[in-house]
Amino acid sequence: MNRRLAALANAHGVSTWYEDWRHRRVEVAPETVVGVLGLLGVDATSPTAIADALAAARAVDRGALPETVVLTHGRSRALPGPGVLTLEDGGRRAVDGELPADLPLGWHRLACADREVTVVVVPRRLPVPPRAWGWMLQLYALNSERSWGMGDLGDLAEFTEWAGATGAGLVLLNPLHAVGPAHPVATSPYSPASRRFVNPLYLRVSDTAAYRAADPATRAVVDALRPDRGPLIDYDEVWSAKRHALELLHPYARPVDLTADPALTSFATWCALAERHGNDWRAWPAQLHDPDAPAVAEQRRQLADRVAFHAWLQQLCDEQLDAVTAAARAAGMPVGVVHDLAVGIDPGGADGWQLADVLAQGVRVGAPPDDFNQLGQDWGLAAWRPDRLAATGYAAYRDMLRRALRHAGGLRVDHVAGLWRLWWVPPGGGAAEGTYVRYDAEAMLGILALEAHRAGAVVVGEDLGTVQPAVTRGLRGRNMLGSTVLWFARDDNGDFVPPARWPRNALATISTHDLPTAPGFLTGEHVRVRDELKLLGTDVAVEQARAAADRDRLLTMLRTENLLPEPTPQLPAVTVASGGAEQRTDADPALPDANAAPDDGEVVVAMHAALAASPTRLLGVSLYDVLGEVRQPNMPGTVDEYPNWRLPLPDSVAQIRDDPRVRRIADLLSAARPRPADPPPQERDAVGQVSQSKRAGSPRKSA
Repeated sequence: MNRRLAALANAHGVSTWYEDWRHRRVEVAPETVVGVLGLLGVDATSPTAIADALAAARAVDRGALPETVVLTHGRSRALPGPGVLTLEDGGRRAVDGELPADLPLGWHRLACADREVTVVVVPRRLPVPPRAWGWMLQLYALNSERSWGMGDLGDLAEFTEWAGATGAGLVLLNPLHAVGPAHPVATSPYSPASRRFVNPLYLRVSDTAAYRAADPATRAVVDALRPDRGPLIDYDEVWSAKRHALELLHPYARPVDLTADPALTSFATWCALAERHGNDWRAWPAQLHDPDAPAVAEQRRQLADRVAFHAWLQQLCDEQLDAVTAAARAAGMPVGVVHDLAVGIDPGGADGWQLADVLAQGVRVGAPPDDFNQLGQDWGLAAWRPDRLAATGYAAYRDMLRRALRHAGGLRVDHVAGLWRLWWVPPGGGAAEGTYVRYDAEAMLGILALEAHRAGAVVVGEDLGTVQPAVTRGLRGRNMLGSTVLWFARDDNGDFVPPARWPRNALATISTHDLPTAPGFLTGEHVRVRDELKLLGTDVAVEQARAAADRDRLLTMLRTENLLPEPTPQLPAVTVASGGAEQRTDADPALPDANAAPDDGEVVVAMHAALAASPTRLLGVSLYDVLGEVRQPNMPGTVDEYPNWRLPLPDSVAQIRDDPRVRRIADLLSAARPRPADPPPQERDAVGQVSQSKRAGSPRKSA
C-alpha cells in the first residue's frame, strides 16, 4: 500500500487492513481503497490526486469546531471562542469559551467562531433494563380467523394482550419496515425500501374506521377478497387483495393532511411513482431521480389520489400500532413491543431516493470472509456516508430513529457493530473485495441513546459474530444490551457454556431467524436441508457427525446443570428364591433405558430452562421452537431455493393460546422472571434526575 494512499485513507476513516475471524492481519487491495474513497467523494485515482486530497485533509484545522458536536450530559467542552447557543426549546444562552456541563438533553444550535453547528446533548446511559422474558415473533407467520393469508397488526394486538396476561414482558418482532408497492413484493424484512415507514401488508383491513363506515355492500365485497391461508405465505396475493380492499374503502376515509408531514408526503409520492415506474427509482426516467425536481412535483399533482392513498395507509399503520402499544400497556408489560431496525436499505427504495444526499451512492454493505462464508457477504444494502451525516447534523439518522421508536418499548439494532464500522464493497467488486469504513461511534451511539431515552425504550444490539471489544464495551457503558444465543455460547473447546456464565447485559435466546430452530437442530434438519440445497462445504456425513456431536455436547451441559433429568436406568435382571430354586426375572419394560435418547420435547423444555437459569436481563422465546417447527425462517445463502420469510407457524393464534407446550414454557419463564405486582420505585435515570421508571406504552417525551 502506497504510504500516501494509506495516510489519505486513514484521514477519511477507510481501513487499509483488518483482522479476520482467525485474528490474522489482512491487507486491503489498493484498488479497493481507491474505490471506497471515491464513494466518499475523494479522488485517489492518480498520484497527483492523492497528493492534492492528502494536502486538503491535512489543511483542516483540527482545533476548529466539527460540523456536529455530540456532548455527553454532565461534561463540558472547550470552544474556540464565545458563542450563542439556541436551545431546542427556542431559548438562547450565551457561552464564553466552553459548552457547560449543565446543558439540557436535546438538539441545539451553536453560533461560534463565524460558524453555526449542531450540538447534540446525549445521556450518559439509559436506565437499567428490567428483567423480563417474552416472545420472539415473525409477525407475518401468525394466522387467525380474521387475518388475510399472513399475520397482521390485529393479530399482534391480540397476541400481545394474551402474552402479557401469561407473564411475558415483551414481544420482539421482525422488522416491519416498508417495501415497494409494485409487484413482485419483497419478502425479506431486512432489505426494506424504507426504515422510516411501515409495511401496509401488516394492516388488518377490518380494523379500519373506513371499513366500519362503509355500506354493507362494500364491506361484503371487501370480505370476499380475503385470501385463504396456504402452506407458504404468498406476499403478492396478500398485497393484491389488501390493496384492492383498501382502495374500495379509501373513499370512506377522512383525508390526510399532506402538509403536516413533508417526509410522509415525499414517501407517498415515491410509492405512487413506484406503482407507475417500478420499485427501483434508479430505473425511472432521469427527470424523476431528484425528489425536489419540477418533474416530480408535476407527477405528484397528477397522481394526487395515489399519493393521498399511500399517505392514508401509513396513517392506518400508526393507528393500528397505537392499538398494539395500548395492548402492551393494558397487559402491564415492563418492556412492551420491541421493534427491529434493519442494518440498511434497498438503495433503489424510498429512503435511497429521499436521502440520497447522505448515502454513499453505489456502495453495497456486507461482511468480510469468515469461517461460515468463505467468499464474504454482499447484502446489497446502501450505507450512510459518515461525512455527510456529520455535515447535516445527523438529521436523517435522528429522524429514522424517532420514527422507529414511535411505537416501541424497545429497539433491536441489527448488526449493531455497524455503528462503529461497516464493510463497504465498491461497485464492480466481489463481496470479499471490500473494506471497513469507520463511523463516529460516540455520535451514532449517543444519538441512539438520546432518542431511546426520550421514547422510554430499551435498546438491544445484535452483536453476534466477530465484533470489536469496543462494541461490547460501548453497549454496556450505556446500559444497552447485547445478544447471547445458546448455539454460540461455547468455550474454546466447542463445549456449551453453563448459563450461569452468560453475560448479564444481554437478550438471551436459543436461536435466531438465520439459525436452526431448536427442533430442527435436535433432528438434524439443518444438515439435511443444506445438503439438499448444495450449501454444505463438506461431505454430508461429516456434517451429520458434527451435528450429532453438538447435540451430545448440548445434552451434557443440560444434564450437568441439572436442567435435563438423567434417565432412570432399567433394573438389571434379579435372582429370587422360589421353592428353593433360583429364577431370574426380566427388567421392568416400563422403566426407561439409560442408553435411550431423551425425548426431543423434553430437551426443548430444558433448553428454555437454560435461558431461565441465566442472569441475562431479557429472555426471548421463539414460537417456532416451542411449537415443534423444524424449518428455520431464513436460510442464508439462498434466495428462491428456500422459502425464506414465507413459513407460517403451524398453529393459529387461538391454538397457540391453548397449546400445553406454550403454557409450560410460559410458566417456566414466568417463575424465573416474575413481574413485580406494582411499578418499580422511583430511581435515578440516565441523567441523574429522579423519574418514575417507564412502563410499556407510557407517555413519550416530545422529541
